[in-house]
Amino acid sequence: MPTPKKGARLGGSPAHQKLILKNLATQLIEHRSLTTTEAKAKALRPFVEKLVTKAKRGDMHARRTVARVITDKNALYTLFDVIAPALDPERQGGYTRLTRVGNRKGDNAPLMQIEFCMEAVEKKAVVKSAEKTAEKAAAAEVAAEAEEAAEAAFERAEEAREEGDLTKANEAEEIAAEAGEEADAAEQVEEEK
Repeated sequence: MPTPKKGARLGGSPAHQKLILKNLATQLIEHRSLTTTEAKAKALRPFVEKLVTKAKRGDMHARRTVARVITDKNALYTLFDVIAPALDPERQGGYTRLTRVGNRKGDNAPLMQIEFCMEAVEKKAVVKSAEKTAEKAAAAEVAAEAEEAAEAAFERAEEAREEGDLTKANEAEEIAAEAGEEADAAEQVEEEK
């Protein structure tokens, strides 16, 4: 028997471990939640995460690849057509949650509940405040650029008046007025944030 990479093997052989994981994954997909020992739950998590990633892709090749592991057609349908579309598209990994639920009565083995995380992903408060700061800085930059454009347009209008070309002067003043309005709007956005 080859040496296990991470901890003890769940079954007596690699083939037995694969069968255990396949059966546990099928049961998890059918029931959306499963209570098992801590070792099996921790081994099952990455196994199921990879299957869900393929199910989210949803093409025929992914379905056939997963069908090699999940041989129950009802479970395969549930994974591809019910669970994968219901998951938040923003979620990139972390499709399952492990929760400790105490110890088993007979042999005192630690038990864990593994279930799918179906709720939407929410950004943390630190990320939100950083986004607000970035938006504020961008608004300040836009306001500064609009003010520069307005000043340049006013200068062009004055030069056109000195040359006696009133149509160019009027056009430049209109451009300057629009740029001034944009600068005011950008400043208001900056103050709101």
